[in-house]
Amino acid sequence: MVLLTACWRQGKEPVVVDVEEHENAEAKAMLQGIWTERGTDDVSFRAEGDSIYYPDETSQPTAFRIIGDSLELGKNRYLIVRQTENFFCFRNQAGDEVELVKSEQVDDTLAFIHRQPEMLNVTEVVKFDSVVNYNGKRYHWYIAVNPTRQRVTKMVYNNDGVGVENIYYDNIIHIGLFQGAQRLYSHNFNKQMYRNDVPQDFLEQAILGNMQFDHVDADGFHFNATICIPDGISCYMVETLVGFGGEVTMKLLEY
Repeated sequence: MVLLTACWRQGKEPVVVDVEEHENAEAKAMLQGIWTERGTDDVSFRAEGDSIYYPDETSQPTAFRIIGDSLELGKNRYLIVRQTENFFCFRNQAGDEVELVKSEQVDDTLAFIHRQPEMLNVTEVVKFDSVVNYNGKRYHWYIAVNPTRQRVTKMVYNNDGVGVENIYYDNIIHIGLFQGAQRLYSHNFNKQMYRNDVPQDFLEQAILGNMQFDHVDADGFHFNATICIPDGISCYMVETLVGFGGEVTMKLLEY
């Protein structure tokens, strides 16, 4: 972060001077190592180089700096109450003091043996299908949920009240419709196809979680898509109607 200050000289234009916020290298060096909660000995984090790592496999490593009397983690800052070689106390997001002590237990390193954060949703294709009859004709539909490498980031707060990022992966869902051997419809759906019914700021944090067949009538085949914030209760359900001629319309059902 750079602060700009203007210095006025008599009879001259203001002179703009760059003043940088300098990192406290000594405090950063003291923070290196594994830290546990005072009183419980639960592992809180490991500071190594410019990053902080968490024992929770779902949490991403976070770049950190110590600027003045604050611990900067990503976009968040936390006031440092006291810091020594073996003790670290700061105020979390709620304003509560978190007291940590530097670990001397070799076993605590086992909390960080995973090499990368765990993927929090499906990792293989999930398929399901069925047969329906309508007006004396027999139709076969199938749905395939395909995981992708498209990341969705969600900010959560750990037990210390510190904001960390969890990484999820979005899905592409395929719908296929057949009458006997004749293919009536085959198409991939992603969450952006529902942008007319779901706000963009919600879509950026959400994944296309599932697609379920509902019923068939004179209008066509009714499927319900669910677009949800991962590990949350916020979801949009959007009807995806596939007509007998392959035309598709969408309608918001519930939020």
